[in-house]
Amino acid sequence: MRNLINSLLMVFSKKSERINKEKKEIRSQIQLLKLRLSEEEKNREAQAVFDKIESLPEFQAANSILMYWSTNSELPTHDIIKKWIAQKFIVLPSIAGKKLVLKRFISVDKLVQKSLGIWEPDLTDIFIGKIDLVIVPGVAFDLNKNRLGRGKGYYDRFFKNKKSLKIGIGFDFQLLKSTKLLLCQIQLNKFESIFLFNQVINFR
Repeated sequence: MRNLINSLLMVFSKKSERINKEKKEIRSQIQLLKLRLSEEEKNREAQAVFDKIESLPEFQAANSILMYWSTNSELPTHDIIKKWIAQKFIVLPSIAGKKLVLKRFISVDKLVQKSLGIWEPDLTDIFIGKIDLVIVPGVAFDLNKNRLGRGKGYYDRFFKNKKSLKIGIGFDFQLLKSTKLLLCQIQLNKFESIFLFNQVINFR
């Protein structure tokens, strides 16, 4: 029995190493592709993505929306957030230890850059109310609705048992045409839709 257990542990360890290596390779490849994009290209793709999202009945009906204040390596969100802040209750992610919590976006002046380079509201109040719509980035997505993140697991843990409508967004090259992500993470979040520059992948 002990030999069997040791054998299983060895197999699991090797599989874990392979999975981690594959995830690292995907993240590196995507990062290289992002570095090739000009600011004009990033903004053009963001405009196309959010034009599609804004036309959704779910977006129009949503009162509270979880978004993110984009960094240089992400699909830009600054313009869309500023456009809708007067009409929507917009919250942004904030890192608290190993947890992701939500804080209301008030203004650009109230943002501060903290863990992992993420910009978040410089507030003490945490929002725990209902979220109607979630718009979230990812390092990569696949055709089976899987999302690969940065590897810290913040979104994974936060979305567990959450029933809000989730939309993944990114650049076109962040959608992997294969099911490779299934090999890269044991449990990934399931997204209802993925919006990219030239395509929309719906799952509802």
